[in-house]
Amino acid sequence: MKSILATLALSAIGLTGAHADSGPMMPRNVPQAYTQECAACHTAYPPGMLPARSWQRVMSGLDQHYGTDASLDAATVTQLGQWLQTHAGTYKRVNEEPPQDRITRSSWFERKHRHLDPAVWKHTSVKSAANCAACHTGANQGQYDDDNLRFPPGLDARLRRGWND
Repeated sequence: MKSILATLALSAIGLTGAHADSGPMMPRNVPQAYTQECAACHTAYPPGMLPARSWQRVMSGLDQHYGTDASLDAATVTQLGQWLQTHAGTYKRVNEEPPQDRITRSSWFERKHRHLDPAVWKHTSVKSAANCAACHTGANQGQYDDDNLRFPPGLDARLRRGWND
């Protein structure tokens, strides 16, 4: 009986949307401001890709957001900050606060992309490691699994050596 109740409880949790410990999938309740403001300039990263402390620093430094002034009104900062904190990553691979709070500098990101030649990030159709959608076709929906991976046309096969290792 206890195992049935536990299974039902876990199923109910799964129906409520993504949780901080469920991985980097985009939660179902994405605030419109997140899509309008953040995703207007870069991939709308799932909040589970960074720990809460990193999101707190990102949101408190929007006037100097990686070299750009991304300032928002106080109400929007509060709304998005709370949402990011609620859905921040707490699972093992996101426990660390990466250098400069950059997802692309986290150890899990570097480990997942270790087989790519650094020239990939400079390719004209990729431009930077932050352009997840260049290869991850589901990035805008928070899906980064290898099943939906597609290398851009013109990306030399030599640059992706050992990808399937």
